[in-house]
Amino acid sequence: MPGIDECLLEAMRLPGARGAALVDWTSGLALGVVGECPGGDPEAAAAEVAELARLAAEQPAFAAEDTSGGGPDDADPPVEDVIVSNRDGYHLLRFVPAPFDSGAVLHLWLGRADGNLALARIRLGEMAGRLVLG
Repeated sequence: MPGIDECLLEAMRLPGARGAALVDWTSGLALGVVGECPGGDPEAAAAEVAELARLAAEQPAFAAEDTSGGGPDDADPPVEDVIVSNRDGYHLLRFVPAPFDSGAVLHLWLGRADGNLALARIRLGEMAGRLVLG
């Protein structure tokens, strides 16, 4: 199972990857950063990613509906991912499942011209599932 550094380096091998980070969305701190950061400041980018993640995770309208009849799984994050697109790129935030109250999110910044958003979403989901925190 990969740790933070291995996961972020794997994310950077995706087509069009400009930067990747693992952010604690409860505190706004970057737990790891590779490549470029939007705006050039990793701390500011992590705080902004955390704010967006909190906004999505804490809104009941975005919560998954439980149709299985079972109780919620504490390891499952409230939202799978958030995608923000702009003129030159995509920002993909993937919530990381954890057996404890973590609140970590993977942030991948893709260039629009050469990034593959569908592939990145699939691969980031796989990486988040294998990531070992702690």
